Amino acid sequence: MRIGVIGLGNIGGAIAANLLADGHEVVVHDADAERARALVAAGARAVDGPAEVAGAAEITLASLPSPDAVRAVAGAWLRGAAPGSIFVDLSTNSPRAVQELGERLAAAGCHLLEAPLTGGAPGAQARMLVFLVAGDPQVYARCQPVLEKLGRATFHLGELGRGNVAKLVNSLLAFTCTWVSLEGLCLAAAAGIDLRTMVEIVRTGGASNFFMDRLVEGINQRERPPQFALELAAKDARLIVDTALQLGVPSPVAGQIAQVFVSAVRAGFGKRDWSDLVAFAERQADLKLELAPPRI
Repeated sequence: MRIGVIGLGNIGGAIAANLLADGHEVVVHDADAERARALVAAGARAVDGPAEVAGAAEITLASLPSPDAVRAVAGAWLRGAAPGSIFVDLSTNSPRAVQELGERLAAAGCHLLEAPLTGGAPGAQARMLVFLVAGDPQVYARCQPVLEKLGRATFHLGELGRGNVAKLVNSLLAFTCTWVSLEGLCLAAAAGIDLRTMVEIVRTGGASNFFMDRLVEGINQRERPPQFALELAAKDARLIVDTALQLGVPSPVAGQIAQVFVSAVRAGFGKRDWSDLVAFAERQADLKLELAPPRI
């Protein structure tokens, strides 16, 4: 197929590379033209803007940082899109913004498929993404073969907006488990409890979660190359709160988690990988979190 990719960051760039490996004709665009260099060397064609992508592709995948960016790029894409063209939004977006964009594209004779994802940059590289898809079933059927080769699962959830609601629910659980786990470890460290022992207690006692089961093993590392920046996490956390408000669902914990990420960004952690949330927790508690190697 002729497929466009707009936004060649950690996720979009990996997706474009995999589409090339799958034998598709791939046309790419990013505001930072340097990001396209390796993809062009691998066989992609770089163009100057979203309209040019639309003119060269049946399906366009967009991986962008914010609802405003999606809105602007989709508007530019429409100027070059033939009737029946499909714009697939892979970004974490506002459900309401997705619905409004779907109406705008439909009025122009084009289609929007919402497909936010989980798995991040490592998942994009390893084809282990999970796509949370919403939109017209016939449009999904056209895109499904492409998405299924890029990830390990796709869920079609019905009407536009539901894909991002599902993504935000997943993010709320991930953010909350991570921060509450760090708070607990800070409590243990302040009391002088060995953190390896505390981790084993939580795992054995039945109160564990994905962070304590797996990600905690990496808390001694600092300043990794950013794959999911804390400023993007803060944006997603705000979207969670906004969506809960729109749906009339009380979300006091979500509000507190959003404030944690806002505070981390204000403290200068915004450009750092979200794994450095541990460093922000240490600063807040004025202590050091160090985990000994697993006991054999």
